Amino acid sequence: MATMADVARHAGVSVATVSHVLNDTRVVRPATRQAVLDAIEVLGYTPNTLARSLVTARTRSIGLAVSAISNPYFTEILQGVEASALEHGYSLLIADPHDDPEHERKVVQLLHERRVDGMIVAPSADPGALVAYLTRHDVPTVFLDRLLDTPSDGTPADSAPRFDQVCAENTEPMARLVAHLTALGHERVGLVAGRPGLSTTTERIEGYRIGLAFAGLAHDERLVVHGDSESAGAERATAALLDLPAPPTALVTANNTMTIGALRALRERGLAVPDDLALCCFDDFAWADLFSPALTAMAQPAKDIGARAVRLLLDRLADPGRPTRTVRLPCAFVHRESCGCARQRPENLQQAEKGPVS
Repeated sequence: MATMADVARHAGVSVATVSHVLNDTRVVRPATRQAVLDAIEVLGYTPNTLARSLVTARTRSIGLAVSAISNPYFTEILQGVEASALEHGYSLLIADPHDDPEHERKVVQLLHERRVDGMIVAPSADPGALVAYLTRHDVPTVFLDRLLDTPSDGTPADSAPRFDQVCAENTEPMARLVAHLTALGHERVGLVAGRPGLSTTTERIEGYRIGLAFAGLAHDERLVVHGDSESAGAERATAALLDLPAPPTALVTANNTMTIGALRALRERGLAVPDDLALCCFDDFAWADLFSPALTAMAQPAKDIGARAVRLLLDRLADPGRPTRTVRLPCAFVHRESCGCARQRPENLQQAEKGPVS
């Protein structure tokens, strides 16, 4: 079995240089680095990860705690995290906190006890115990998708624990969806919002209100219902909207699983989209184009969110004292037919969608 010394001799470098290439502990000239990698390939050298972790106090592993991994959105985030982690030589340990604060703290503790170098977490609506544990043990952590409270400029508040964070834009994209529907003439636009307490829920409700205000429409609290970020809750919430004396003529769902629940509720009532009720959804997903009608959606850059979380974590590991960052990535409007117009948007609608964010 080849050793590190064998690799060094074959590449014509020192053992220390081989170690730097393997552990990314020092910048190595590209030609030298390639010579080491070629020697590893030729000799079939396999690094001893356990021994290396004992020397460096690093396991080159990342803990990922994300609820609802079966949700296509979080599945894409997982793909982004995994691809970026592997690219940088890290493995993943994955846990599902089930959006339960107590279970969340337990799974994060278990990941920490397995000596992961750092964690990426999508926190629950009540992350107090989680934050206390991470702070007490000084665990390098990046929050993704759901953020801790931050002021409008994205800088963590002085009273908030300082963690790096990454998510999609929420407020402006939601305002665009609402503006699109109001530009089509809808004056009663309902919102099936997510689980109360999540930053995504708060920001998307804010965007909904901005979109209404841009159209000169008053906010009617009865038109905002919570589907608790899952399908069954959205089905009940949509039914409640349809039972109103003056039900909405258009609907926005705040995530992809709630879109499924809303569609079930509409089918139960025998209502057709968009003839009886127009629909736009936050989150695009692989089969949204296969629905009849195809779903008009706001697509989040899920894989990019996952990849950016890994980069933020690796930057934190390399420089623990660096200032914290909150990164927001843009969404993309995907125009189809469920909103009630052709895929080619008229010019006046395109202008209306830009209004709330101009």
